[in-house]
Amino acid sequence: MMDELELLKKDWQKREADLPKLSYDQIYKMIWKKSSSIVKWIFYISILEFIFWAGINIIFNDPDSIQELKDLHIHKVIMVLNVVNYAIILYFIYKFYTNYKKISFTDSSKKLMSTILKVKRTVTQYVWFNLIIFTTYLIINMYGVLLYGPEGKEIVEAASQDGNSTAFWAMVIAISVVFTAIILFLIWLFYKLLYGILLKRLRENYNELKKLEI
Repeated sequence: MMDELELLKKDWQKREADLPKLSYDQIYKMIWKKSSSIVKWIFYISILEFIFWAGINIIFNDPDSIQELKDLHIHKVIMVLNVVNYAIILYFIYKFYTNYKKISFTDSSKKLMSTILKVKRTVTQYVWFNLIIFTTYLIINMYGVLLYGPEGKEIVEAASQDGNSTAFWAMVIAISVVFTAIILFLIWLFYKLLYGILLKRLRENYNELKKLEI
C-alpha cells in the first residue's frame, strides 16, 4: 500500500513540475484586472440605482402626490431631503468613479491593496447612508400621516377621548420601530445581494495580494 502511495506522489510531483509556473507579475496582473472589473461594476450599478430611484421619484411626483405631501405638512421637508439625498448619492458615484480610475492606473500591489480597502470602505458608507436616509423618509412620512392625515387624526382624537393617549403613543412608537426595522432589514438584504458578492470577490483579491507580499 505504501509503495503505491509513493508512486502516486512521484507521479503527481512530475505532473506538477510540468505545469507552467506563474510569475509574481502575472499573478498581480490577473488580480489587478479582476479588481478593476469589480470596481467598474460597482460604479455602473450605483449609476443604474441612481437612475432607478430618480425615475421612481419623477413618476410619483405628480400634482396629486405633491398636494398629498402638502396636506401632510411634509412637502418642503421632503423636497429638501430629496436634494440632500441626490447630492450625496452623486458624491458617492463620483467616489466610485475616482476609485475605479485609481485602480485602473495602479502599478503596485501595495497601492492596489490600499485602493481595494478604500472601495470597501466607500461601499460600506454608501450602504449606511442609504439605510439612514430611508429611515428618515419613513419617520417623516409616519409623522405626517399620524398628525395631519385624516385617518391619523381620527385615531389620535379617539385615543385622547378615551384617556389612553400615553398607551396609544407607546403602541405607535413600538409598531413604528418594528415596521422600520423590518423595512431596513429588507433594504440591507437588497444591498447585501447587490454589493455583497462584489465585495466578497474584492476581499478574496485582497487576501491573494497579501500572500504575494509575504
